[in-house]
This record gives sequence, structure tokens and C-alpha cells, in this order.
Amino acid sequence: MSGEPEVHEEFEARLKAYEGRPAAATGVGRDPVNEPMIRHWCEAMGDTSPAYTGPDAVAPPTMLQAWTMAGLTRRPERTAAYDELLTLLDESGHGAVVATDCEQEYLRPLRPGDEITFDSVIESVSGRKTTKLGAGYFVTTRTDVRAGGELAGTHRFRILKYAPAQRPSKPAERRPRPVVNRDNAGFWEGVARHELLIQRCTACATLRFPWLPGCTTCGSPDWDTVEASGEGTVYSYVVLHHPPFPAFEPPYAVGLIELAEGVRMVSNVVGVPYDKVRIGMPVRLEFRAYDDELVLPVFQGVTP
Repeated sequence: MSGEPEVHEEFEARLKAYEGRPAAATGVGRDPVNEPMIRHWCEAMGDTSPAYTGPDAVAPPTMLQAWTMAGLTRRPERTAAYDELLTLLDESGHGAVVATDCEQEYLRPLRPGDEITFDSVIESVSGRKTTKLGAGYFVTTRTDVRAGGELAGTHRFRILKYAPAQRPSKPAERRPRPVVNRDNAGFWEGVARHELLIQRCTACATLRFPWLPGCTTCGSPDWDTVEASGEGTVYSYVVLHHPPFPAFEPPYAVGLIELAEGVRMVSNVVGVPYDKVRIGMPVRLEFRAYDDELVLPVFQGVTP
């Protein structure tokens, strides 16, 4: 639903009605407590305690939640009540979510071979809170973790379901300016004329890019230029999703372009969806103005 999120007392009473209802019922750990997972955990955390190795090893207490995780699949034990609560918040405009904190209580050590079962309950739903992220509701679930039917620990996990705060609009960012120096000034002068210039050693005729003060093949400092035809192929590429940079709108493709002349350069691949860019794709040079001062060479993808 669009518009302002619901905040009236009736709505909050509907949320409170979910307190005490199960969030996950009769969950079973996908794996028993085991030494490989303990080893991986300790290596990742840099924990070298001898308590976690050898014939009398126990699992690190902070692994409590790890034994209940479902992996990349949806939890089969998650209840309809928990889904209903989240849907109610989504439909009221509180569609964003962020994990905020967790609390754990350890009642007995877990050891390799322990079979894990667990149950979760919706312990509390807060009143509407205002945060820097936006206004919303804190939802806390409590999971009781058992080993062989005996309570081994309790895990409380809290999320904030919120309506993102409106951010003041910022003036449009300019693209970063290229660094121009005495070694590459001629290249940028060519770009201003819509020419893509490649250096050529006048001693051995080796082409080179990017521009350098001397030949990497024979060492000669003397050179002239040839203008690229503008034809090339995608030699390699990456798609940038995150982090975002000012003046760039992810996702976008950045390619290592092999020019027909045999040298390679890095530039944006444009004119085709980012997820359609492929190694070997033909591309054609074009010059794109990003503002009154900045012109850059980019490569238009050529699709069959």
C-alpha cells in the first residue's frame, strides 16, 4: 500500500496480537554439531582456544545460531504467523528491514555429535519508533536451542521493519575528472577532438596503451601516434553493483576492451543491458559528453 504508514492504535494492537505466537516450530538442525564447522568458525574468527579441538572439544558458544541455520533455502519450519506479521508491516509501508542486535544465553556446552532441535516464538513487537533510518517497529524473536531434547541455549534476534526516511535531494554529482599530466596530455587532447590516439614507438613501431614516456619493448623515448579505428571486442569485464559512487548509477559494466590495433583499454560498455555484456562481444567506439567539460571514450556494444 502507498502513502503514509499506518500508525493508529488499532494497527499497533494488531501487531501486538502476534506476541507469543510461534515463529518457527519443530525445527531440526541440518547437521549435527561437527568438527569441520567448528574448525571453519574458529579459523574465520581467529579463535585458537584449545577447548575447541581434540577429543574433548566443545563448540564455541557463539556458534549457537549456526546450528539452526537453513542455508540458502527457505526455512520449512517458519510459521504462517510470522509471515503474516511481516506481510502486515510490509503492506502498511514498513517494507525495509535491518537486523539490529541479538542476545544469547548459554546453558550447556554443545559437543560434536549433538543433534539440534529448536523452536522460535515472536517474543515482542515494539510500539512505533523513530530512528535515523526511518520510523518503524522492532520485532524480537526468541529461539530455544536443544541438544538431545535438553535446553542448551537461547537466542534472541531483533529486526527493525521500517519506512525509509525521506532524504533531502542533493545536487547532481559531477563525474570525476581525469588526471592529465605531461605524459598523457596528448591523449586527452585527442579525445577532445573525438580521436582515440594510440602511441607508436618510432624506433620499433610497437603500439602502446596507456600512454607512457618511453617504449617498454626497446626503451626508445621517441614516439608518434596512430588513430584507433574504433573497432574492438570485450576482452574481459566486471559489473559494478556496490558500493555506489557519486555520479554513477549501478549496475553498470566496465570492460577491458581489446582494440583492433591489438592494445587494450578500460572503459564503460554502453548501449546494451549490463547483464547482456559478454566476453568476445564486438564493440564500437563513441565519445560521450557527461557535462559541458567532460568527454570520455566509451564503447557501444554491438549485438547480433
